[in-house]
Amino acid sequence: MTFDPAFTTSYLVAFAMGLATSLHCVGMCGSIIGTLTLSLSPEIRNSKRLLLPFVFNYNMGRITSYTLAGAIAGIVESFIPAPVSEINGYRVLQLLSAVIMAGAGFYIAGWLPRFAYIEKAGVHLWKMIEPFGRKLIPVKDRTQAFLFGMVWGWLPCGLVYTALALALTTGDVSKSALTMLSFGLGTLPAVMGVGIMTSVLTRLSRMQRFKQVVGLFMIALALLAAMPWLNPLAIITTHTTH
Repeated sequence: MTFDPAFTTSYLVAFAMGLATSLHCVGMCGSIIGTLTLSLSPEIRNSKRLLLPFVFNYNMGRITSYTLAGAIAGIVESFIPAPVSEINGYRVLQLLSAVIMAGAGFYIAGWLPRFAYIEKAGVHLWKMIEPFGRKLIPVKDRTQAFLFGMVWGWLPCGLVYTALALALTTGDVSKSALTMLSFGLGTLPAVMGVGIMTSVLTRLSRMQRFKQVVGLFMIALALLAAMPWLNPLAIITTHTTH
């Protein structure tokens, strides 16, 4: 079995990016989950066993929207003129996504606050989608929780856009969608945990030293994205096939 280094690296990097940056988003996502949790009936709200499926459905809806956004990014990429779509063109996209990822790393660490302006790119789309989310509150069942999660997935977020920039480099609609799916799955543990261990995770997300460590990790991931041949899966496969 052979691996495409560009794809396997994007998959690996996207998952690690989601895992590393999810606590950075706990403040925003935590308030959303908190609002939704308060909209549930006291019987569900006061029982971890009953609450967990609702939190899970919120997140599955969110990750579904990330995956859909990845597919859209792949479709957009397919319309890029042929000269750009050749090997050198993909290399430019790879390096551009690595630069955006490094910028996100500096932003998380607190060294590049202006990176937050990238979130303005999705404000107009959010203004059109957000009213549908309001109609779903209060959440009454798991299906409604999933649908609200899908709306939530389009909330303007620089880190999601960073993952989308990475997804653009895969050169295929399904791979682009899977890259965003892996990013979403990386965010799942921390964001799910917000509904259960809110105070601990929120406290951790506010620690400046922790943010700097995550930022440096993102910069390291950017280097991996810029040099896909360093992907461990690709290296292992290359050695075993020779």
